Amino acid sequence: MATSPLRSGLLNSTSTSVTTHATRAQQTIVLSLLMTLLLAGLGIRLAQLQLVDGVYNRDLAEQNRIRPMPIPPERGRIVDHKGRLLAGSRLSRSVYLWPRAQSQQAWQQTAAQLSQILKIPRSEILEKLDQSGYRSALPVRVSRDLDLRAFVLLNERASQLPGLEIRPESSRYYPNGDLAAHVLGYIGEATEEDLKAHPNYRMGTVVGQMGVERVAESALQGTWGGRQVEVDARGRELRPLAIQPPRSGNTVQLTLDLDLQKAAETGLGKRRGAAIAIDVKTGAVLALASGPAFDPNLFTRRISQAQWQRLQGADQPFLNRALQGYPPGSTFKVVTATAGLQSGKFSPNSRLGTYAYINLGGHLFHEHGSSYGVIGFTDALAVSSNTFFYQVGLRAGPEQISKWAHRLGIGETTNLGLNGGSQGQVPTPAQKEKIYGEPWYGGDTVSMSIGQGLVQVTPLELTVVYAAIANGGWRVKPHLLTSQSNTFFSQRQQTGLSPGTIATLRSGLNAVVQRGTARFLNDGTIPQTAGKTGTAEVPGQKDNAVYVGYGPVNNPQIAVAVVVENGGFGAVSAAPIAQAVYRAYFKGHRP
Repeated sequence: MATSPLRSGLLNSTSTSVTTHATRAQQTIVLSLLMTLLLAGLGIRLAQLQLVDGVYNRDLAEQNRIRPMPIPPERGRIVDHKGRLLAGSRLSRSVYLWPRAQSQQAWQQTAAQLSQILKIPRSEILEKLDQSGYRSALPVRVSRDLDLRAFVLLNERASQLPGLEIRPESSRYYPNGDLAAHVLGYIGEATEEDLKAHPNYRMGTVVGQMGVERVAESALQGTWGGRQVEVDARGRELRPLAIQPPRSGNTVQLTLDLDLQKAAETGLGKRRGAAIAIDVKTGAVLALASGPAFDPNLFTRRISQAQWQRLQGADQPFLNRALQGYPPGSTFKVVTATAGLQSGKFSPNSRLGTYAYINLGGHLFHEHGSSYGVIGFTDALAVSSNTFFYQVGLRAGPEQISKWAHRLGIGETTNLGLNGGSQGQVPTPAQKEKIYGEPWYGGDTVSMSIGQGLVQVTPLELTVVYAAIANGGWRVKPHLLTSQSNTFFSQRQQTGLSPGTIATLRSGLNAVVQRGTARFLNDGTIPQTAGKTGTAEVPGQKDNAVYVGYGPVNNPQIAVAVVVENGGFGAVSAAPIAQAVYRAYFKGHRP
């Protein structure tokens, strides 16, 4: 049946109206859902900002207005006994990062850019940020002693590196390069272990890692300061609000004499060895050189892997040879002479026959050459007769030799607190058996008598032994800090040497320089000195050269010991270095 036009129109109109209402209803529902989701999201975000991260965001907002800025102190100076600078500070630039300025994820990208500019591994930068925490209100130092190239590049890209700050601050400086490196040591940033052990340390605190820098850390450190500044939204400073100035570290004065230190190190040159000078009356260390050395300035900035590997090389520049044990060779004969004289088995006037060799149990122990005939202690020291001291040592016995070695200062009182320090050893038969599990043989006593075999003595200990002969029998205690002089710490001790023994030893050591193996020192360029040369055997290598002495003879003031590894004869390689130290000393001191 056909529908009328009127009815058809009404139906169409009704259908359109229903569709329109349905569409609007759907739109309303969708819009309501969107509004609900949006409001829910805003509510959740608001709850997170106010409830979950409220404290953090309040601090962050405050940081946009007020920024705390810690100020590191200037490290104290190290000077010689005349006040001349050995270690100080100079102006440099450091790179700091403000952890809150970026998200942890954003810092990953920034660290990659900084790594290329600063030549620092990206992981190292991120590790420092991780240690401080990305919500830390304090900046983190990631680079010290910024060079000009990096400074220019960072300033050019400053707008792309939010949270970066370049600050002027003091940096450690060693004006004499590697001079006295083993005494001064070097510095570095406090490790995580250091921070835990010292709650007063801050991230980035520079501390001593070796030498006097480490020994005198508490005096050199100083106290951190800080300031608060008002900043804008971009972190730019507007005005200062408060400041607490840092307190610089104290000046530490050493007993070293810069001129003697230079003479000792110049004499050693690039050779492996050590040269030491001490005051025979007080034990103050006037020079302590070890070669080869290293430049502590390397550690004022990040040291490269290649540089570190070189420092671990075969020459071991970190090794403080002044405090390492060496066979003392013939310089030890004064100890054997002391044991013989003090034991009562010999008198200052005793004389013994010398030979081309002695036969002990089928083993031949040789003289330097042929026999020197019948001689006494003075001549035996002057010509350094081996067979003379073989006999003295065998009659006195190893226990007496060990006893007097320790009384004179070997293995006893020479710890300066520096890295790598050791003590000498002059073992008894019982100690040998305990340590090495071997019995004592007659040959051990023979070798001990001339400073070979199991005998080990540090160059510093040798100066103490000879100082006791020079000062009338007092064992001094070596020290490096002037604050330790004339205190209980440096109090000397009486060894018990008799006047007759002292006179005999002095006579022999004087004869060594007057007409013996070190007579070239008697050339008139320095006041008369006394001493002893030594040539110590090193299995499979050239002999070590040794010289120990004191001067001037009529008023002893200074004792000097020199060891040159594989230097051959002591008179050739070691004694000239001692002469250079004497010259430097007597140039500034009246004999």
